[in-house]
Amino acid sequence: MRARDKAAVSALRSTLAALDNAEAVPVDASARRGAALEHSPVGVGTTDVARRELGEGAEVAIVRAEVEERLAAAAQLTAPAHADRAATLREEAAVLLRFLDGPDGA
Repeated sequence: MRARDKAAVSALRSTLAALDNAEAVPVDASARRGAALEHSPVGVGTTDVARRELGEGAEVAIVRAEVEERLAAAAQLTAPAHADRAATLREEAAVLLRFLDGPDGA
């Protein structure tokens, strides 16, 4: 962010959001049904649930999916009017690939 690299900031923010969404605990069908108001939990934190912990493999898969999504979208933007957006998407994918490959490029 300090370097003002818009592509990197955009890629990292959306990827962090995807990781955050993957950690969300699914709501079961019984929790979606309405219950009587008097049976509702009361107080701060009474409905909080621990988030799921993702393993390294799951995290890598999510980041790879983000890369593939950007590259696929860039490939579909073939019109000259969309060249800038396609280049931005490819740049964002490159940022994420650098994180997957590590700082030494291995």
